Amino acid sequence: MRRCLLRRLAAGIAIVVAAVSLADVALADVAPPSACGPDALGTARVMAVGGGIRVGTKSYPDTLALADREVVLTFDDGPWPATTPAVLDALARECVKATFFLIGENAEARPALARRIVAEGHTVGHHTWSHPILTKIATADALAEIERGMAADDRASYGAAAAPRVPFFRFPGFADTPALLEELARRNVAVFGADLWASDWRQMTPEAELDLVMLRLRDAGRGIVLFHDTKRHTAEMMPAFLRALKAAGYRVVHIVPERIGPERIPAQTIPGRPVY
Repeated sequence: MRRCLLRRLAAGIAIVVAAVSLADVALADVAPPSACGPDALGTARVMAVGGGIRVGTKSYPDTLALADREVVLTFDDGPWPATTPAVLDALARECVKATFFLIGENAEARPALARRIVAEGHTVGHHTWSHPILTKIATADALAEIERGMAADDRASYGAAAAPRVPFFRFPGFADTPALLEELARRNVAVFGADLWASDWRQMTPEAELDLVMLRLRDAGRGIVLFHDTKRHTAEMMPAFLRALKAAGYRVVHIVPERIGPERIPAQTIPGRPVY
């Protein structure tokens, strides 16, 4: 009888611990600026994004319904040694949450970095297995690339792969096709373009990149911003960029899958215009 009671007590404790852990994960998504000091940028709010939508006016007619001076920070092509940790360090210092669209083979090669992204409260999206331009290969091969990348990302990030934990996808080079868009919508996967980008695939100094992206943000006023955490100049620029956002009155919105919880503010889309 005593053993039975002890087993029941242990099970109850495990349930309580699990519930607390899940609550901690949910609350950790928005760290108050005070956790990093009074001058930290912080994360203003969390937006839950449902599957099947297509947003980002560089590619699609609509974008997320962000208020003036609200930005969503996204990073492509990682995880990458040296540069991804530097980006994560900069975000952590400012209590800012972002979304990382991982390449599957990079995540498979560096699972500790993928797990760090998740552990620090960021969102992991998907960017294929090996970054081919999907319009240049057969639809079946393109879908296989997408599926393999999603599975690799999830194995690296969470230790297991089934349906993608986070059904967010970005096309390499924004090169989509009607057939692929239709299939991703059928699978309830949200497709992300961008509203503006830092053009950090070009070689430039961190100072030049900062000037460029802030100019584009001033013109746009809000939007989904694209960086690459594989680029050294982007990693070196990131601390100054986050301070510049704070100084200019911008607020960061963290996007998460809609199913994470009912307390999230659900995403809406609005017509937009591309900036650069």
